[in-house]
Amino acid sequence: MTRLTQADAAAAFLALHRTKPGFILPNAWDAGSAILLAAQGFPAIATTSGGIAFSLGKPDYHMGDPRLGVSREEMFARIRQIVAAARVPVSADLEAGYGDAPEAVADTIRLAIETGLAGGNIEDRVPGEPRLYDEELAVARIRAARAAIAAKGTGFVLNARTDALLMMPDGLATAIRRANLYREAGADCVFVPGPADLGAVRTLLQEIASPLNVVAGLGNAVLAPKALLAAGVQRVTTGASIARAALNFVRAAAIELRQHGTIGYATQQIPQGELNALFDGARRAG
Repeated sequence: MTRLTQADAAAAFLALHRTKPGFILPNAWDAGSAILLAAQGFPAIATTSGGIAFSLGKPDYHMGDPRLGVSREEMFARIRQIVAAARVPVSADLEAGYGDAPEAVADTIRLAIETGLAGGNIEDRVPGEPRLYDEELAVARIRAARAAIAAKGTGFVLNARTDALLMMPDGLATAIRRANLYREAGADCVFVPGPADLGAVRTLLQEIASPLNVVAGLGNAVLAPKALLAAGVQRVTTGASIARAALNFVRAAAIELRQHGTIGYATQQIPQGELNALFDGARRAG
């Protein structure tokens, strides 16, 4: 498959949000993982800020020194590699937009479009702090993102994330209110991570007037993507769960080597020739 233009990628990605059933949107953290995911037939992929942070040897959501986090420049350097490799529409985890002010969010959205992204998330969690942005400011940030998209004269699927369920013990009502406000401000889809069961998911679906994104594999969550789609969720992402599982495999291999001197992990390799053929084909396409 040849590389899509940004406009074509955005149009194809938006169409996925308007048809039933919904779709699974797995999250990649580098070019190799992007190629592997796209090769399995997913119509689009997303990036994971957590997975990218871990691959750079940095923490995700560091509560403290912001210098330990991933900068916008570092994040976009990796995003560009993923967009170039994937050959399918890519939506990026743009965290909180790399700035508190609506103008900063708008600038990040402009950069995202210029990078070739089909869409991106903007969240309402204040970086480095255990709180959400003031509701009025949070809405203004989404409105500024939509204005930046309109000014570019091209499509871009804006996914507004609220962390109310993750940050507040009784956050369901807040999540619903904020999600609807973000939809009114111009979001194409809303992202509410953290529902504990299908009952909470159904409440979100009933009360939110927007396509809904739910993440599978968050912490100890056991909600399966198949069940979420059957309930009516439009898009199911995997967050950093695949990246965390991959790192767990690396750790398990290291433990086996160090403690037992064996290489049982090697039985789970993808053969060298298969990987070479896959990556060579991806690079030659287009």
